[in-house]
Formats: sequence, structure tokens, C-alpha cells
Amino acid sequence: MPPQSLGTAVTVAALLLATWSLVPVIRNRPVGPTHLAGLAIVQAFVVAEVVCAVGHLANGAHPREYVTFIGYLVALFLVMPLATLLARLEPTRWGALIVTVAALVIPVLILRVNQVWSGGA
Repeated sequence: MPPQSLGTAVTVAALLLATWSLVPVIRNRPVGPTHLAGLAIVQAFVVAEVVCAVGHLANGAHPREYVTFIGYLVALFLVMPLATLLARLEPTRWGALIVTVAALVIPVLILRVNQVWSGGA
């Protein structure tokens, strides 16, 4: 199982980014450089989580739902880069909303990765 503390760090960073990204949505502004830096930080945490999970798989550990677990890892890895791309293509408040929603998806994916690994629902 990927380290629980790393999953917690990813979740906290993503929730902080989601909160910070609501500011330009409310103020009707586009995504700023600090939001893009936040996206990069969250993605770095996500990459660490995915690398740890793949390392556990390479060492012979297997989750109960192997294909589902891999699917969640792929989704986890792709959410932030896609959000960055879409936010850059949409230079309005909606770009900031894209970042907010993507940042809220990350904790859900982390939760599901941990549930699938442990055999939960």
C-alpha cells in the first residue's frame, strides 16, 4: 500500500489549492502564476504517490482489484496536467474553476486508491 502520510500530504495540498483557486473564481479573474505553481506542487506530490504505488506493485504486492487500481493511478497522474492545459486555454474565471474542480478530484482519487488497495468498497 502506498504510504498513508504521502496520501495525506497530497490530499492537504490539493485541498489548499482548491481553496486558493476559488479566489479568482469569486473575483472573476483568470488563473495566476501562483495557481500554476500550486498545480505543479500538487502534481509533484501525485507523481511521488504514483511512483510509490508502482514500486509496491513491482515488489510483488497486489491490490484486490488490479485493473481498477491501475486505472485510478493513471487518472490520478493525468488530472493535474489536463487541468493545467485547460486552465491555460481558458483565460477567464472558468479556467480557475477548472483548477478548483481538478484539485477537488485528487483527494477523491487518493481515497479510492487506498480503498481499492485495501479491498474496501
